[in-house]
Amino acid sequence: MRAPVGSVTGLCSASATMFAVGMAFLGYWGVYDQGDWRVSDYFVVVLAIIGFAALGSVPWIVTTPVAEEDAEKVVEARRALALGMVLIWLSVCIAVFA
Repeated sequence: MRAPVGSVTGLCSASATMFAVGMAFLGYWGVYDQGDWRVSDYFVVVLAIIGFAALGSVPWIVTTPVAEEDAEKVVEARRALALGMVLIWLSVCIAVFA
């Protein structure tokens, strides 16, 4: 089944938007705070970095050339977008509640 028209553009813009939200969060959260880091701070940064990697790979995944005409990478890109979004929001929740 073919993906809806505009799904590549939508996935790329959604991943870029979530990437920007995550960067704004890290800037607001204060990666550069003076003082010792707690264990939860390391979890926040590691989850955010993995989330950024997943979000950054979405445009690459969805625009990768395919061998067959009907094969599309939209499903894999949607999974990478979902993984990245979950990890970014999980890092936000850990930073807020820990």
